[in-house]
Amino acid sequence: MDIRVGYGFDVHRLVNDRPLWLGGIMIPYEKGLLGHSDADVLIHAICDALLGAANLRDIGSHFPDTSEMYAGIDSKILLKKTVELLSEKLWVVGNIDSTVCAEHPKINPFIPEMQSCLAHLMGIEPDAVSIKATTTEKLGYTGRGEGISASAVVLITRNSNH
Repeated sequence: MDIRVGYGFDVHRLVNDRPLWLGGIMIPYEKGLLGHSDADVLIHAICDALLGAANLRDIGSHFPDTSEMYAGIDSKILLKKTVELLSEKLWVVGNIDSTVCAEHPKINPFIPEMQSCLAHLMGIEPDAVSIKATTTEKLGYTGRGEGISASAVVLITRNSNH
């Protein structure tokens, strides 16, 4: 069996007057993440992990933040396109293990909806999408509420049906 593992990490600053998108869903909060796209830090970490596992470089290589084409884009579109890029190379997503680091908001209540959304986008079962939440115990930029980070580890397998 041909398998590969990939790792991704992303961070975005929290700012006023932006919606907060995490794991493909909007989370009610007084601030949102700043970025060229919708700044969904979790999806970006997953995309980087998937692209890295398939040796397809990184998210910025495929969806540059210098392109107007991606200005304000829904990160769910980027994840779907990433899975399509993997599929072209005969890779399929096995599972995702991810962590979101944020002091606020508390995201645990939203994890099942995020799992369902992400699984649907990648064509896998929600049980194959692990999302954990943590804080930095008020240390650093996340602890001060200045930003949110996410990391992801993925397993991809070679599609033997082709």
